[in-house]
Amino acid sequence: MGLVYLAALLVTLGCMLLLDWRFRLFFWRDPLAASVVVLVGLVFFLAWDVAGIAGGIFFRGEGVIATGILLAPELPLEEPVFLVFLVVCTMVVFTGAVRVLDALHRRAREDRTP
Repeated sequence: MGLVYLAALLVTLGCMLLLDWRFRLFFWRDPLAASVVVLVGLVFFLAWDVAGIAGGIFFRGEGVIATGILLAPELPLEEPVFLVFLVVCTMVVFTGAVRVLDALHRRAREDRTP
């Protein structure tokens, strides 16, 4: 039972990467830029977590679905995986939304052209 949350994170991350692959939105559009964005996002959010932990704001809590493995005090193994998922999901949704909006604007311009 202790791997449920980590497995769920990995499956949902895999699903986001499949969407990314299908529509060439993020990693499959520019792997180097995507890697940099994910790394910067991960470092930023881990620093945020560490600051919250140090300030006594963030706590791990007890969850039977988590592995219980800690990378640091109050920082579970699942946290960096979640943060990578968060960044990838955000970028796939953002780049997908930009693509949809661009297509809608193009279609609207074409409809107005005599």
